[in-house]
Amino acid sequence: MIYLQLFWEFFKTGLFSIGGGLATLPFLRQMGQRYHWFTETELANMLAVSESTPGPIGINMATYVGITVTGGNILGGVVATFSLVLPSVIVIVIVASILNHFRENRFVQSSFAMIRPASVGLVAAAVLSVLKIALLTGDAANSAWWMPVWPAVALFAVLAVGRWKLQKLHPIVFIAVGAAAGILLKL
Repeated sequence: MIYLQLFWEFFKTGLFSIGGGLATLPFLRQMGQRYHWFTETELANMLAVSESTPGPIGINMATYVGITVTGGNILGGVVATFSLVLPSVIVIVIVASILNHFRENRFVQSSFAMIRPASVGLVAAAVLSVLKIALLTGDAANSAWWMPVWPAVALFAVLAVGRWKLQKLHPIVFIAVGAAAGILLKL
């Protein structure tokens, strides 16, 4: 039954999360609340791992959630990932087969123009939910808001300035330094 739920939830997520991997976060948050598969803090941790591993964030998140929800079973990750990608494949096949006929149609152009703001809204909602989790959960909610997050903010500032000043270094160096510092500082 869990595999069917995973398939259905990630199929819907893949169908309606327009705008990339971060646009899947509101759907994942809702999944966690509805099925109690994971907490918001666990979702933030999944996002951190997905961001730091190679590949698209949405795919990494689906795989991570599928494996986590099924108790470490790889089949759960495969089902979640497959069902997240399936709507895109279906839509691309359909659109590619008919787009050449309607490419210059003003209704088609208007439809694509309306999708852009929806994508921005979904990504903005994801950013706000991650900020809420990062800044207002756990100890942050119970003390002065800046006390628990200042090391993370300082680390971000140092890495941002470092990336700006040391542009010749590969971005993976900054990801590795940030991950190591986060682990050492327990951020």
